[in-house]
Amino acid sequence: MTRIATVFGGPSPEHDVSVSTGLQALRVLPESDSIYWSMAGDWHLTPSNLELSDFADGVPKKSRRLDLLVGPAGGYRAGRKQFKYDVLVNCFHGGPGEDGTVQGIWDMAGICYTGPGAAASSLGMDKLIFSAAVRTAGMSTVKRRLITTRLVPDFDPPYIVKPRSGGSSIGIAVVDDYETAQALSRSSPHLMDGAVIEPYLDGARDLQIAVRRHPQLELSAIEEPTRSDSRGILTYREKYLAWANSQEVVRQLPAEVPDHLDNEIREQAVAVADLVGIRGISRVDFLAHEGNLYVNEINTLPGSLAAYLWIDPPRTREQLLRGMVSEALANPRVFNTAGADGTALRGGGAIAAKLA
Repeated sequence: MTRIATVFGGPSPEHDVSVSTGLQALRVLPESDSIYWSMAGDWHLTPSNLELSDFADGVPKKSRRLDLLVGPAGGYRAGRKQFKYDVLVNCFHGGPGEDGTVQGIWDMAGICYTGPGAAASSLGMDKLIFSAAVRTAGMSTVKRRLITTRLVPDFDPPYIVKPRSGGSSIGIAVVDDYETAQALSRSSPHLMDGAVIEPYLDGARDLQIAVRRHPQLELSAIEEPTRSDSRGILTYREKYLAWANSQEVVRQLPAEVPDHLDNEIREQAVAVADLVGIRGISRVDFLAHEGNLYVNEINTLPGSLAAYLWIDPPRTREQLLRGMVSEALANPRVFNTAGADGTALRGGGAIAAKLA
């Protein structure tokens, strides 16, 4: 039997959303252990049948503190007891759980996990580098510039200000001038690690689609979430908190788009998935504006793992999650040491000669 643990939480602004995704996965994978990464950065083995409210005040009762150790004999331990898992189901959103940080640690510990690896995670999270990669690959994306004291954007206001590396909707604002954008980048806790600016496209449509590549390439239905903000920004509440009250959820699923736009979104979503090198399920977000389609961003670990998008083709949460587990087990991380055969060491001469 495959030994599985579902990991969620994390020191991130999207901690609460991650808890929700993790608890959903635990219901679907009843054999899975439950590992909670707290906002303080420590790890805990928790009961698998908890509710959201059990995490509202931090680490739940009856949790067991874990240590994560790297190295050939690494993994999760509690005292002298080691918890050996064949695969971790990664349900983190934002921060070090999605940007490649924890993926690199798991690689060093020899732990298999779902979702993209460290490099793909980092690329997907960095909005500036991601948009540059998309343009280099021949696809359109909105102009996106780094906010600095030296450079002025080469497009007119109003502007959208976003964290350079961060999850969806948190820390995003619309401003009317560059000075306000600069001030916001210095004052907002979500922007202090870097902020980007892009043109605000009045009347643009948000269109998003999920992609998976195992057991074969598949794309979900296209969704158009409805914005209520007067400046046309899809808010954190609309993306996540509204799910607590189904009457607040407003979306078109499937979205009403003409055939040519449907085809273009699907073709570009596959291209983006290939470009980033996704594993698991990712969601690619687009903007449609005045006849143009722009790649906006990729969510390599989207909320609820984008399970709600799979209405056509219809896929259950269990099918999606077990597919992710199977994919991870089939593609373990192996470090490449080809070429390191000692030749350069045996014939390299003395270090003193190299310093001369």
